Amino acid sequence: MRRVCLLRHGATAANKKRLYCGFSDVPLSGAGTAALEELRDTMTYPTVSDFRVYTSGLLRTEQTLSILFGNIPHETEEGLREMNFGAFELHSYDELKTDPAYLDWISGDNDKNRCPGGESGEEMTRRVLTAFDALLRQDGDLLLVIHGGPIAAIMAALFPETGKNRYEWQPAGGEGYLLEFDGAHAVRYTTVPTK
Repeated sequence: MRRVCLLRHGATAANKKRLYCGFSDVPLSGAGTAALEELRDTMTYPTVSDFRVYTSGLLRTEQTLSILFGNIPHETEEGLREMNFGAFELHSYDELKTDPAYLDWISGDNDKNRCPGGESGEEMTRRVLTAFDALLRQDGDLLLVIHGGPIAAIMAALFPETGKNRYEWQPAGGEGYLLEFDGAHAVRYTTVPTK
């Protein structure tokens, strides 16, 4: 069985402030770093030497990888970045709630509607699944330290029978899923890390 581990980066100040943060290259917060260190010290992650390792290339994924697994060789795949919120990046609902462009986006089908200067949920999903499929065409187990939206998009595509939507699949910081594949098909998953 082939394995693919999907891990979400740790918390940032933008997460705490509930800002739209996709393509913005923000660091982990102090609390996010401490939470990852606690997970690393008290929980069990897959042995990284068994995997080809990728991040999205954004600082918060690079820092998460380093905290959880040390300074290890890895590659980046920009196609696995979070959704590009365009003009809404690093703004909160409270800041945007009177902006007509934001109201059009949030009150309509925001999976189909594109953020001004950014992308739609559907565009993000296509981008992520294209990048993920390309990685799956290579041999070996994969460990991807990426973002909540892309992880959720991958899980919703691979396990539609669960009935979960993209938002229900989003793991907490430093957490994610370990998938098992039989050939090209994902057959099961477990949550990571474990006790």
